[in-house]
Amino acid sequence: MQTLFEHFDRFPDHADAPAVIAFTAEGKRQITFAELSARVDDLAAALRSRSDRATPRIGLMAGASLESVIAALAVLRSGATLVPLDVQLADEALTTVLGDAAPYAVLCDGPRCQRLATLAPELQRHSIDARLPRPPSARISKPEPGATAAIFYTSGTTGPPKGVPLSQANLAYQIDAVRDVGLVHPGERALLPLPVHHVYPFVIGLLVPLALGLCVVLPRSLTGPQVLRAIREGEVNVIIGVPRLYRALLEGIANRAAGGGVLAAGLFRVGDAFCTAVRRRTRWQPGRLLFAPLHRRLGPNLRLLASGGAALDPELATRLEGFGWSVGVGYGLTETSPLLTINLPRSPAPASVGRTIPRTELRTVDGELQARGPGVFRGYRHRADADAEAFTEDGWFRTGDRGHIDADGFVYVEGRASTLIVTESGKNVQPEEVESAYDAHPAIAEAGVFYAQNRLHALLVPGPAVQPGDPLRAELEQAVAEVSRHLPSYQRVAEFAVTLTPLPRTRLGKIRRHLLADRYREAREERPDSRHEPLPVEQMNPADQTLLDDEALRRVWDWLAQRYSESRLSPDSRTATDLGIDSMEWLDVSAEVGRMTGVELSEERIAAIDTVRGLLQAVAEGEQAPAAASPLDEPQQVLTRREQRWIRPLAPFPAAVAALIHAVDRRLLRRYFDLDIRQPDALPDQCVFAPNHLSYLDPFVVAAAFERRRLRRTFWAGWTGAAFRNPLTRFLSRLAQAIPVNERNPRATLALAATTLRQGYDLVWFPEGGRSRDGHLQRFKPGLGRLLERYPVPVVPVLIRGTFDALPPGRRLPRRRQKVIVEFGPPLLPAELAARGQGHDRPERIADGLHHWMADHLEA
Repeated sequence: MQTLFEHFDRFPDHADAPAVIAFTAEGKRQITFAELSARVDDLAAALRSRSDRATPRIGLMAGASLESVIAALAVLRSGATLVPLDVQLADEALTTVLGDAAPYAVLCDGPRCQRLATLAPELQRHSIDARLPRPPSARISKPEPGATAAIFYTSGTTGPPKGVPLSQANLAYQIDAVRDVGLVHPGERALLPLPVHHVYPFVIGLLVPLALGLCVVLPRSLTGPQVLRAIREGEVNVIIGVPRLYRALLEGIANRAAGGGVLAAGLFRVGDAFCTAVRRRTRWQPGRLLFAPLHRRLGPNLRLLASGGAALDPELATRLEGFGWSVGVGYGLTETSPLLTINLPRSPAPASVGRTIPRTELRTVDGELQARGPGVFRGYRHRADADAEAFTEDGWFRTGDRGHIDADGFVYVEGRASTLIVTESGKNVQPEEVESAYDAHPAIAEAGVFYAQNRLHALLVPGPAVQPGDPLRAELEQAVAEVSRHLPSYQRVAEFAVTLTPLPRTRLGKIRRHLLADRYREAREERPDSRHEPLPVEQMNPADQTLLDDEALRRVWDWLAQRYSESRLSPDSRTATDLGIDSMEWLDVSAEVGRMTGVELSEERIAAIDTVRGLLQAVAEGEQAPAAASPLDEPQQVLTRREQRWIRPLAPFPAAVAALIHAVDRRLLRRYFDLDIRQPDALPDQCVFAPNHLSYLDPFVVAAAFERRRLRRTFWAGWTGAAFRNPLTRFLSRLAQAIPVNERNPRATLALAATTLRQGYDLVWFPEGGRSRDGHLQRFKPGLGRLLERYPVPVVPVLIRGTFDALPPGRRLPRRRQKVIVEFGPPLLPAELAARGQGHDRPERIADGLHHWMADHLEA
């Protein structure tokens, strides 16, 4: 077949077989080949009728969805030229690509249509969600084999992207080649977890499966759980992936085994090593039997892992085959449509990229691989200068890759000629090899290597376990030294800079090397812990950028960026230590996330979240929940019967015991400390007491300041990690009328606090959320502000002095005769606090106003 048109004609042959399965927040959407053919034909006719050009160029800028698949196929079916656009391109790069491609219209989804309306208002824009009417007289004519089917733009790893026109014949040839090698079988299902603006996922992951009668499965998002869900529920047989995806898969399996305990982790390591060793020496794959439970859980139908887009580490491929999967590796470039070679499963040469596909030729000239065949393009768009460099005088395409071909025809790629480093002593260094060695150290998340001033330099991103601050560089120096000891001298990094920003990469994970030197200089001029503004989305790694393609997740990120604008906010930011989100703050965060996305974060979800990325993934994986009862407006509906017991008045006998404990507390503290209690003449009938928090002594000295009658009608907000951690502390907390502040269930915490105020009780709430580590007043959490916004009772600030010196962090017994002062301030109304404070909303302004009042009076 010479054109894609002929393949589209065969779609109805598969009739009612599923063609595309797309997982969404609402569930699973499915379309058959017959339905796909009809919808593609209708849209193709509508597009054809809207342009009077012979071969119009039409852009596609949309996230992965059923509609974007239909749109892409319709453009090709219409005979127009498709221009797939990267949705993550920065404005400047997108403007450059649009200017070069010059499409007359762009098919886009909602977020991208809005962006294009601002960036390129002169362009026609058609939403992929709106069906264009098919004109009755519209006709679709078959294009010529040499007609340009699509223009792809190179990944830009070494410079600006170049437009690569690929013909109908180029792409049709790829379909025939994959069919001929027998890698996949009709009726199978292929998972496509990659963006389709690159030629590899578009051709091999979309066009080839559909043309061969396979069903394409699109995951809801690229998070691990959603990919696994698509594999299981989509009954996937084949994954079209990249090396980073498969490395993440193995790491996820290993982490899950490690979470099962020492024995499970040990058995996993032994099994992994055994299966890899057997596969390396034989063609047997014992992992299918030994890891049968893993296969059942991950996807019992999964058999083939197809890898392309970048070099797959042979050791990684052997491990994957040892686990029982078949691994197929493809090699090629955008300019070759893309495949030049395929290494079939259980290959006798696993370190190679296989043999050339039918009718394609490869040769080596001065160590460079050169190609010719039906898949090779004819030349770059608007780049005659690049064409002269790309082709030899006798018409062979220069791949720019160094390699060799053995006697059996197996091709070995040894790295890009353009990235090869030749040292002063004449040694050849491929930066990918050096980077892999340093990346393997747990203290280094990423390493980008380049050559300058006759030395190897590296830009390093620290691993998640490395703490920011002064020890950071020392820790990385030690890591670099440890790795360097095992490398030849010419591969050792001589100098490095540290950055908290992910290395610039393409969507398929390749480092944009031409940007490394500038990023290195920027990192050397700025301390890695001195950046306070949130990380720009365009500087994130491709996986995080893809995560934020989701409109709801982008709203969550933008809200976090505004709320924590003074923090070094990035997907790797730790929610507890970097952002200070504790049990109180989770009340606000989870409520706002639910309001923006409709996803309610459960106790288990919140407990498992430790980074911003984890929060975003939890939202991406969460299901849309029905409107839940408000913990402030309907607290009784939020609380379980077990939780409601914490707000019941004490029975007579427990009340008597509590009175005795209170008397002992007052007498003991007055004898042990120089206790000075300063109370106003009168307190409101109902109020919230807000003390600063210096020490574990604070609740006891505040209780000692209360008269028994007031104390009986006062409830306390107490952290579950201290006040409720064992049966004895839970019993004493009940006697003290403490309500649990549970970071795993912030809705219940807020509902308990709201119920105490609705019933007319007083409440003691420590607005800092935790005790001070240095004796200074900390930032106030907005949880109290949210409570006071709904129940505007007066706030009585309680100024505590001296307890930090009496019992500082790390000291077991308090110092005797220490001067301790407990001073009750005047009642403050939430309205006047909101007028005094600053913040993004009224709850934050209330909390900030109270903070300013207390800070001013503590310093006085």
